[in-house]
Amino acid sequence: MLTPRIKVVGSFEELVMTPMRDGINALCWQRTLEGDFGEIVEKLGVEKGITSLDEERLLALELSGAGQVAREVLLQDQELLRSRELQPSLDCINGYVNEIESELLRTDVQSWHVDSATVEADTYLCTYFGAASEGLRNEEAMRRVDVPELRGELLQLYGGEDDEGFREFLNENYLDLHYKPLPDALPFSFGLGHLWRIATLYPESPVPPCIHRAPATLPGQPPRLLLIS
Repeated sequence: MLTPRIKVVGSFEELVMTPMRDGINALCWQRTLEGDFGEIVEKLGVEKGITSLDEERLLALELSGAGQVAREVLLQDQELLRSRELQPSLDCINGYVNEIESELLRTDVQSWHVDSATVEADTYLCTYFGAASEGLRNEEAMRRVDVPELRGELLQLYGGEDDEGFREFLNENYLDLHYKPLPDALPFSFGLGHLWRIATLYPESPVPPCIHRAPATLPGQPPRLLLIS
């Protein structure tokens, strides 16, 4: 039986104030947003890769009424997060560049992974346009470094014994933050317009970190508009 991992909340206040406990490691403020976010993406005309958008660039766009409504949502969401001393980043993403194609060594955001921190912290994110981020319940995945055959390959690459040095090697290269779905895993979508708060890996966290990834890039797929903090 799967442990409930997701809790839906009804406001931003609930999103930031609800404690993570009893296995819940993902909070979702469900919203139906007004406005044309696709128009913003189109007017930006972002080339391949990731472009961060500041307030000045957003305000400089000439938009229709629906586009202006969407822009106001983007500005308001960032202000909400800043009011909690967070540092949101709004990105228009037109594909990713994966420098390492080997599944064994992948540590890019399109690989199933958890975020980590040295102190208590959570990740906030919202997809406004394009393919949405995805999540995976902890029971439906295994760390890649814990899969025997993959651990064996990593040990060969490391060239040593399964000792403290090997564990440091995994940590320094973020390899211990990435996961492999189990055969019957059923990923879930974060959806469009919903603002999420997900648990990270940090010392003495009361819940396991939320496993997630950016969606796979498909040919002809439109750019994504993503807020993350």
